[in-house]
Amino acid sequence: QLQVVESGGGLVQAGESLRLSCTASGSRFDAWRTGWFRQAPGKEREAISCTNWRNNRTMYADSLKDRLTASRDNAETTLYLQMDNMQPDDTAMYYCAIGLTGMRDCPLRPDGYTTWGQGTQVTVSS
Repeated sequence: QLQVVESGGGLVQAGESLRLSCTASGSRFDAWRTGWFRQAPGKEREAISCTNWRNNRTMYADSLKDRLTASRDNAETTLYLQMDNMQPDDTAMYYCAIGLTGMRDCPLRPDGYTTWGQGTQVTVSS
């Protein structure tokens, strides 16, 4: 069974950028769809971004798209999510998730993904 692991969280100052990473037991992200999500205390899990690596199309949440860049490394084994101009409202646990995919665009909702990481905490101070 694939193990998804996120990293890169921590404490950042408002206005700074942060890059999160995600791996899945060393597997290549070439035939999956992957998603980035976050959940703040007392709130529902929110979709941030997703990518269908079969058609290389990435979707971003409308409210965040101007600050996000999703990518992967050349070996296709590590995903990245860069968030710019971080704000205190961005404080949350951030998750990476993967799922099987066809050629349709990836869904920006949690139920579209079957395997999740444990999350990495991001805290933004003002």
